[in-house]
Amino acid sequence: MLSDTTAFVTGASGGIGGEIAVTLADRGANVALAARGDGIHETADLIGDDDRTLPVETDVTDEAQVSAAVEETVETFGGLDCLVNNAGIAGPVQPVHRVDLESFMYTQEVNVAGPMLCVKHAASALRESDRGSVVNVGSIGGKRPYPNRSAYAASKMALVGLTRTLAYELGRDDVTVNTVLPGPVQGERIERALAKQQALADVEDAEPLSIGENDFALPDYLIDPADVAEQVAYLAGPHARKITGQEIGVDAGGAPY
Repeated sequence: MLSDTTAFVTGASGGIGGEIAVTLADRGANVALAARGDGIHETADLIGDDDRTLPVETDVTDEAQVSAAVEETVETFGGLDCLVNNAGIAGPVQPVHRVDLESFMYTQEVNVAGPMLCVKHAASALRESDRGSVVNVGSIGGKRPYPNRSAYAASKMALVGLTRTLAYELGRDDVTVNTVLPGPVQGERIERALAKQQALADVEDAEPLSIGENDFALPDYLIDPADVAEQVAYLAGPHARKITGQEIGVDAGGAPY
């Protein structure tokens, strides 16, 4: 389905990003693995094909690094067909009156400016592809209230707006742009976030967020990273060429609008 294509995946050192990278490679794509740290090499080992993987250590908030990583990808594989903006951070878990501006703004820098920079430097190569696509990984926090997560929710809502705008900007060259919105994903990250929420029980004017099956259409509401990766692979594939400017939930019905 993705043979003879090249994907650039940010946040590919593990978790959802690692799963996405492995899934795209399994479908036949060459994959550039972009993230900070050594985890990208572990993901490359999971894929197990040095000729079709390119680990490129990249901080998505550093424009020079982003530009160099995209350029190396295009030079190595001869082009670029799919950009997956998965890199992101959780940001502060605090009621708004306890959030400091620096942490709020850094969350926007990683979660919004990072994808923008990646699209900025990948746009030329994507336009030259006959099946160019951008898939942003957002969150249901971009559609529903996330108490004590103002920085994160603001960033994910901004990503929705960025996606819709870029769909029009790049669509004239047949590049599709969509956002996948996962619900709570199985793993350490959701466990850490919920633990931080519960730690707010004694904080003045803070009501900890709790989630349960009554918040979702499906009782089994924790999302497997593989389910997110499958949706990304579909949007990168040939059968999704008329899907663009959309937010697609993989969220067990947690944000049904």
